[in-house]
Amino acid sequence: MTLTNRDIVELTEWRRRLHRQPEISNEEEKTAKEVVSFLADTGPDRVLTGLGGHGVAAVYDSGKAGPTVLFRSELDALPIEELSGVPHASQVPGKSHMCGHDGHTAILAALGRQLGRERPASGRVVLMFQPAEETGNGAAGVVADPRYGEIAPDFAFSLHNLPGVPFGEVRLKPGVVNCASRGMRIVLEGKTAHSSMPETGISPMPAISQLMPALPALGRATFADDDFSMVTVTHAEMGEAVFGIAPAHAEVWATLRTRRDERMADLCGAAQALVAEISARHRLCARWDYHEIFVASVNAPDAVAHLRRALDEEGVAHGEEALPMRASEDFGLFGRRASSAMFFLGAGERHPSLHNPDYDFPDDLIPIGSRIFMRTARNLLG
Repeated sequence: MTLTNRDIVELTEWRRRLHRQPEISNEEEKTAKEVVSFLADTGPDRVLTGLGGHGVAAVYDSGKAGPTVLFRSELDALPIEELSGVPHASQVPGKSHMCGHDGHTAILAALGRQLGRERPASGRVVLMFQPAEETGNGAAGVVADPRYGEIAPDFAFSLHNLPGVPFGEVRLKPGVVNCASRGMRIVLEGKTAHSSMPETGISPMPAISQLMPALPALGRATFADDDFSMVTVTHAEMGEAVFGIAPAHAEVWATLRTRRDERMADLCGAAQALVAEISARHRLCARWDYHEIFVASVNAPDAVAHLRRALDEEGVAHGEEALPMRASEDFGLFGRRASSAMFFLGAGERHPSLHNPDYDFPDDLIPIGSRIFMRTARNLLG
């Protein structure tokens, strides 16, 4: 159940190769091919490609009856210019693995190494390399793929590295661990005018000046409450970059966030009513749409119990501090059809934060993460 020193060296080198050639959400074609190639020597019983876009599922089957256990990682990088200064830094301008998905992928590849040497005693393991986590459409695409039914799991597990938590420690709890969220794009249309006669047009400027504070004011409760909701304005633009035209067009983007999926409908309704009221007051036409939709990630108690058993048997310290998180994670969709749980693996208390330009995944987490997953698999399947 352990990796050899050579395994760890090769997995580290491979993780750094992925790091040098990042691909952002929905563009992970080469990364997916890298995964298939790296796993070839492990002899998976079946490999599905193109799941939900560029997703890859490698199946290790005992040939005997038993549950299907899925372990999931992400393939995508971020549109961020890397400033880490490491020798294996991104070679793609404006793109980088600043969330550690290259490391999560290496952890799943480590499981493939071990399962290639010894299949589970019963059931089967599915290693799910999921595309497009950052944009929220990856898990949705995977579970909507007709072939997903052929590998649908009884249990689904995932992890995410977490700077700010002591290195190698785990944070895990039942219930909500990641918030639901979605991006709301608001478009306002009026009428242009000469900038010397703005009264002859219909400018969206007064409406934007009201929406910017009014949208965040829709938030309610504190994060400790199940009724928590939050709105963050992330982008705004208005008119053309000229001095001679009073504007007609404007956009405001906002992220809506709740702890519970049921609360999201109420928050969307309130935001839509606010936009409609303010736009009508200023004689503007308004429309809105939603992007990057994440459901809440909710850990099932029985799946958490399996992970806690593995953590205890592997001697990994764990607790519930820092959970739930405000950030979103599309792993929650796997829990709609399986007993699922996600844990957070400490990257170090002073490690650069996720999505920071100087972040890099700590390679020493690869054997720790794979040990936890492998122990979980063996406990469930033998």
